[in-house]
Amino acid sequence: MTELILLSDIPSFSLNLISDIHEMLSVDFMCYAFQAGTMVSLVSGLVGYFIILRNLVFATEALGHVTFTGALAAAVIGLDPLVGLFGATILVALLLGVLGTRVKENDVVVGTILAWILGLGALFLSIYTTKSSATNSTLGVNYLFGSLFGLQEEQAQQTVIIGLGIVLSLLVIARPLLFASLDPDVAMARGLPVRGLSLVFLVLVALSLAEAVPAVGSLLNSALLITPAAIAQRLVTRPFVALVLSAVLALLFTWVGLTVGFYASYPVSFVISTISFVTYVSVVTWQRLRGNLTPPPK
Repeated sequence: MTELILLSDIPSFSLNLISDIHEMLSVDFMCYAFQAGTMVSLVSGLVGYFIILRNLVFATEALGHVTFTGALAAAVIGLDPLVGLFGATILVALLLGVLGTRVKENDVVVGTILAWILGLGALFLSIYTTKSSATNSTLGVNYLFGSLFGLQEEQAQQTVIIGLGIVLSLLVIARPLLFASLDPDVAMARGLPVRGLSLVFLVLVALSLAEAVPAVGSLLNSALLITPAAIAQRLVTRPFVALVLSAVLALLFTWVGLTVGFYASYPVSFVISTISFVTYVSVVTWQRLRGNLTPPPK
C-alpha cells in the first residue's frame, strides 16, 4: 500500500533522460531498488552463464522453490525467515551435489527432491497462514514474488554485500570451473578437483537465489538467472565474452524494468520477465530466419 501511495506522486517520463534519472534517484526506495537490482543482476548474469553451461536449469528451478519453503519453515518455528531462506537452500544444494553426479541422474534426484520440497512448502504455508495475524499473512506472497520497490536500506545493503562475495568467489574459480564444465574428464585427469568445484558452484547458485528472493521473489528468479545467459550463449561463442554479455543483459533488463515500473506503475518483476522473454524469442526467431535465408554453399 505504501508503494502505491508513493508511486501515485511520481512525475511523468520525459525525453530529458538526465532529468528523469535524477528524479528516480531522488526517491529513497528507487535508490535502494537500483542498488539491490544492479547487484542481483550482476550475480545472476555471471552465475547464470555457468548454470546454462553445466545443464543445471532444472536444479536451479528446484532450488528456487527451496528458498520459499525454507523461509516459511523458519517463520513457522519462530526464526528469522532469512535463516531458513539461506540455510535450506544451501543444504539442498549440497545434497544435490552429493547425490547427483551425472546429468541424467541429476534429473531423477532433482525431480524427487522438488516434489518433496513443494509438498513441504504447501504444508508450511498452510500452517503459517493459519497461525499468523493479518498483518504478517503476506509473507508468503512477498517471498514468492519479491518487491524491488519495497526494499529497505538495510536489505539493499545486505544484498550488495552478499552479491559482492558471490561475484568475487565466482571470479576466483571461473577458469577451473569453465574447464571442468566443458570437459570434466580431462579436467579431472589434469588434477582439478572437479567434484569440489561442482559443490562450491552449487553453493554459489544457492546463495544467488536466496540473495535475490526479497527483490524478485522465488518464482521469477530464473528470469534473470537463466534467460540473459541463454541469450548470450546464442549470440557469442567465446566463453568469457558470453559471461560478460550475460551480466550486461541482466543489468539492462533490470534497469529498464525499474524505469518502466517507476513511471508506468507496472510490477517490476513482470516487466523484467517480459523483456527477457521477448528478447529471447526475438533472438531465436532472428537466428532461425537468418538460417533459412542463407543460401546453401555451392
